[in-house]
Amino acid sequence: MISQNPMAEFRSECLKALTSSLEKVFPDRSFEQLNFAKPPVFEFGQLASSICFEIAKETCETPLQLANRIVESMDKAAFSLIEKVEVAGGGYINFHINFDKFSAIVIESARQLNENYGLIKVEKPQRIIVEHTSVNPVHPIHVGQARNPMLGDSIARLLSSRGHVVSRHYYVDDVGRQTAVLAYGYNKLGRPKPAEKPDHFLGKIYTITSCLVEIKRLKKELEAARALNKEDETPRLQREIDEWISVAAELKEKYPQLFDELLQKISEDEDPEKAINELNRAYEAGEEKARALIREVSQLCLEGFRETLTRVGVTYDSWDWESEFVWSGLVGKVLHMLKRTSYVFMQGGVLEFDANKVVRDLSLWSKLGLREGYEIPSLTLVRADGTTLYTTRDIAYTIWKFGRAEKCINVIGMEQSLAQMQLKVALYALGYWRQADNLVHFAYNLVTLPGYKMSSRRGRYIAFDDVIEEAIRRAYEEVSKRSPNLSEEEKRQVSEIIGIGAVRYALIAVDPAKPVEFKWDKVLDFERNSAPYIQYSHARACSILRKAARKPERASYDLLREKLEREIVLAIAEFPEVFIEAADMLKPNIIAEYANALADKFNTFYNAFPVIKAEPVELSDARLALVDAVRIVLRNALNLIGIFAPERM
Repeated sequence: MISQNPMAEFRSECLKALTSSLEKVFPDRSFEQLNFAKPPVFEFGQLASSICFEIAKETCETPLQLANRIVESMDKAAFSLIEKVEVAGGGYINFHINFDKFSAIVIESARQLNENYGLIKVEKPQRIIVEHTSVNPVHPIHVGQARNPMLGDSIARLLSSRGHVVSRHYYVDDVGRQTAVLAYGYNKLGRPKPAEKPDHFLGKIYTITSCLVEIKRLKKELEAARALNKEDETPRLQREIDEWISVAAELKEKYPQLFDELLQKISEDEDPEKAINELNRAYEAGEEKARALIREVSQLCLEGFRETLTRVGVTYDSWDWESEFVWSGLVGKVLHMLKRTSYVFMQGGVLEFDANKVVRDLSLWSKLGLREGYEIPSLTLVRADGTTLYTTRDIAYTIWKFGRAEKCINVIGMEQSLAQMQLKVALYALGYWRQADNLVHFAYNLVTLPGYKMSSRRGRYIAFDDVIEEAIRRAYEEVSKRSPNLSEEEKRQVSEIIGIGAVRYALIAVDPAKPVEFKWDKVLDFERNSAPYIQYSHARACSILRKAARKPERASYDLLREKLEREIVLAIAEFPEVFIEAADMLKPNIIAEYANALADKFNTFYNAFPVIKAEPVELSDARLALVDAVRIVLRNALNLIGIFAPERM
């Protein structure tokens, strides 16, 4: 018997046995939903029901008495995958697996289904857009932003493996002040060709330009405050100027030639802030010179992004330019639609959207996961200078996406939760109820580096490229120590696989709601809870199978009687259900946790029991087949989170 989901087979038999028994004991009562839990200790069984505690509330019997009656009335002759049923813990009904039969089903299912094992398809596939990364094209992707593509790519892989039609989108945020600042500085330099990776070169220009412009702006404000005797303002402005001057000193030390050149060019401009604002306005208006300049600099930066992301296995089906939705009139159309509702008003020359009134009028609190009466701030749609804000443009983009998909998942940091909520409220206000219901904000927390505070604007960040290179360098040192017999080329190849896998795992394995503390001793730990540890376990399984040099054709799975062997069988059987939960609940971290737990069990097994030399040969073959099943599941799990499973390390 081959099964895509062996654990579901066992659960189904347990449900049938329990339901049949309940019908005998309580012929006049129906039980709508019977749930099972996993007992805390393996010896207590593999599934347990607490139904007797519920029934006891309505009867004169204790849970223990009820459990004994229900178990006694079960038809034991109908058992196949159930070995026995016991009463435990004062009223629990515990079901034990018949491992003699179950082990054969699980191991052979994994081996025969191979790369398809565990990847259960949905009955009704959906067209889903996963929008992720969308780093502003003004500097290289830094490690603080790298969690986004790692999570987004893993979600897309999970959903695709689940059978959905998934499209990966990158939203190019090329409208706004940041791109205007970069384009301004780049233009001042005469639009130079990058002599290094373009996103790194442009990141330097952006940071220096931003710093110099900010100093000039603050100095003007300080002069004006002094002229008007605003004594309460001057200390704050002076502190900000001093801080930016210290940033300027750092930047001059790091990039002296580029700093001096930009300082000279920007100093010639009487009002850089005005020039940047005008460039921003002109680009949003679609004026030809501004379009050519900002598109040129954005494309250069994206060229660097593609190189970085391709290296870590992240690709996209669509690159969606924010500006296109402005120039095509879609943003204007959405603004017109919003103005026709009763939720838009002018305040101080600024166009505002009353999100809170929408929530009240349409009673959206429960849909938004809010307590009733929660106040949502209004959303600024258009500034006084006529330029739109990011969320305004995002409304148009979201409507466009729903013309191509039934569900849209935005992988965006939790600091954008309010904006994402306001976006959803705007959809409801416009009558897009189905779309709003199917818009998912996949929120995640920050990446922190102990003792280091990142700031893109101040140029204080660690580029993702540098993190990757450092991971590969450290992996090379470890591989050279552990596998000195590998050729130099093999060491380089394996180090690349391990280094990239280590970084991906570190950014995925932590619950998205929690911050990631990036520490090298954890990221590249070959002994526990890391990609290298799981990859090494996979390579170890491959090594055992190579050394055996035979197919396990005489396996007798009833000889797998050790508790650890059966725990591994159970873990392999649970993989399909772990996958379903990870895909349906958007939890790539539980795949990482599962793979690590399976690697733990496998390594303990490897150190405790012989495989190739086990006797009799039927036991050796059974263990070889078990090792092969572990190899397959570890590989399948790692693939789901974009990590390559090497055969040698």
